Amino acid sequence: MSKSSLEVEIKKKVLTNMNTIDKYEFNIEAQGRLSAWSTRHRFAHRPLGYDYRGVETLQVKAEEWLSVAVALYVCGFNYLRSQCAYDAAPGGPLVSVYHLTQMQDEADQPEELCIKIFVPRENPRIPSVYWVWKSSDFQERESYDMLGISHQGHPKLKRILMPESWIGWPLRKDYVVPNFYELQDAYQVA
Repeated sequence: MSKSSLEVEIKKKVLTNMNTIDKYEFNIEAQGRLSAWSTRHRFAHRPLGYDYRGVETLQVKAEEWLSVAVALYVCGFNYLRSQCAYDAAPGGPLVSVYHLTQMQDEADQPEELCIKIFVPRENPRIPSVYWVWKSSDFQERESYDMLGISHQGHPKLKRILMPESWIGWPLRKDYVVPNFYELQDAYQVA
């Protein structure tokens, strides 16, 4: 098999897989309530199923995140319970996770939603939702400090746990711990 025919076969398989994924992503019967709502309102997303507590999980592209966040806030998800991030695999993508809750008066079981945003290791950027949920302030800063995810539009994105002079991102799976780090700033008298 020649190189050009092999490339053609690979492209066919990729296109076939992409078409299958697209059909799955927009099949409303296979989605949860919030995924169906997102599809109806033409928000690009991918349903990831439910977690162990039955909370629906959606994947959103980084460039779509801010518009989806504003829409969810307007639709009642007025509380950002937590934001965290993790390294999916050594050399793989980084993931930012947002847990949202719809707080209402006298609600016994408030509705919850989990949003995951996958970004590449090289230059990971996500729009900040600080202006939507103020509670994301320190949480986005921690994601930046530990994993290097830059939350664009954050008013004061800087290290929060590590010294400003620290090199690297300690929670990445490919992080190499330095043998020695001198805490020069800790002993300076102002």
